[in-house]
Amino acid sequence: MMHRFASALFALVASLPTASAAGPAKDHHVILVSIDGFPAYLWADPTLQLPNLRKLAATGASAKAMTVSNPSITWINHTTLVTGVEPRTHGVLFNGLLVRPAGGKPPVIEQWAPKDKMVFAPALYDLAHRAELTTAESDWVAVTDADSITWSFAELPKLGDPVVKEMIAAGVATEEEIGWMQMGPNRKGVAFLDAMWTRAAIHMLETHKPNLLLYHTLNTDATHHNYGPRSGPGSTALELADRYIGDLLAAADRVGLREKTTVVVATDHGFKKVSKFVQPNVALRQAGLARGLGPSISSCDAYVMGQGGMGFVYVTSPEKRAALLPQLKELFSKMEGIAQVIDGEEGPRLGMPKPGENPGMGDLVLYAADGYAIRKELNGDQVVLPAENYAGTHGYLNSDPELDGIFIASGAGIKKGVVLDRVRNLDVAPTLAKLMGLAFPKTDGRVLEEILE
Repeated sequence: MMHRFASALFALVASLPTASAAGPAKDHHVILVSIDGFPAYLWADPTLQLPNLRKLAATGASAKAMTVSNPSITWINHTTLVTGVEPRTHGVLFNGLLVRPAGGKPPVIEQWAPKDKMVFAPALYDLAHRAELTTAESDWVAVTDADSITWSFAELPKLGDPVVKEMIAAGVATEEEIGWMQMGPNRKGVAFLDAMWTRAAIHMLETHKPNLLLYHTLNTDATHHNYGPRSGPGSTALELADRYIGDLLAAADRVGLREKTTVVVATDHGFKKVSKFVQPNVALRQAGLARGLGPSISSCDAYVMGQGGMGFVYVTSPEKRAALLPQLKELFSKMEGIAQVIDGEEGPRLGMPKPGENPGMGDLVLYAADGYAIRKELNGDQVVLPAENYAGTHGYLNSDPELDGIFIASGAGIKKGVVLDRVRNLDVAPTLAKLMGLAFPKTDGRVLEEILE
């Protein structure tokens, strides 16, 4: 019901005017960069060698911290960055679309669901497209099959994709390299993937000169998960991301776009260190509420979908909800590593929907204690165990300062030398819309007038 209502509302909103009184800025360009998993406390570390980002901040505006959205997960916050509304409104709650099967089966994530099945609010690229501006994306998320993206180089690009075919014809990529980006045993590491996404972003910038380019790098997030924030590999990953941004800026210079381009660099979330896993589904199996052989659950009365620092709890049969919720609250409130158990009906105070508004919303929300990460997997019979080969995560409450992210804006239309104490990722989309001569019908954020010329 919520999906049908939201889709109808989105269609209505999409029909409203989106250009400002001055009209769309067809000779203006915006590059929105997301460096995945870049906490504000690392930006404050002067020992990190980030010459390109430091120069952007020095010649433009920056914030000491950027508040992210709940859940503090990748796809949720990328969607907030381009819609300017809370997840309660835009609808994305996972890195994909949560599907709840009937018959007491555990929910699953459909990662590559079409954008129009996931995002229920107009995005900046929708506004730009309707105003006859051009749009491009390289490894952005929740944009599968989006008609309003003019040129796309996806996280899993296909040989038949127009941009891929252009790159191969131009000698910018090979069929073998595209093959190395696919899921499976031949997939290369994330540093290679970032290099390919950067190559694609540069190709689209030089070849098509889009009005809006969305560009996302992922190696920093993967490295912080594996080695933890403030680690040597994490620092190296951030410095490599800075180099890629320098390559993109050099491309803007080569094609004469730099003076007409606004560059915004942000992130989706910060990071916390982890030493232990919490496996709530093991406790559900031990309580007779989940059933299955080995590491899998085949049927259940309740299930926890972990997202690092938080987890959504689902009662799989609506008729059992009233009876089970008190039992589940008691079970999880006493569990090691669980700091908070929040009723899903309280979701709006955290910017999230109620369960009746979005089927992806949990009946309960679990937040992990410091040093713990919540996982859906069942590894043996232990509810708590050491976090091997996993040293950092996110997903915790956005009020935790370690989840704060970075924000930098520089270039056309941006004042020089402005440093703000705090912005919200909700403010990014309306600010960029104003620079592009566009306007959202409604946002939860505001235009950052104090950084605009």
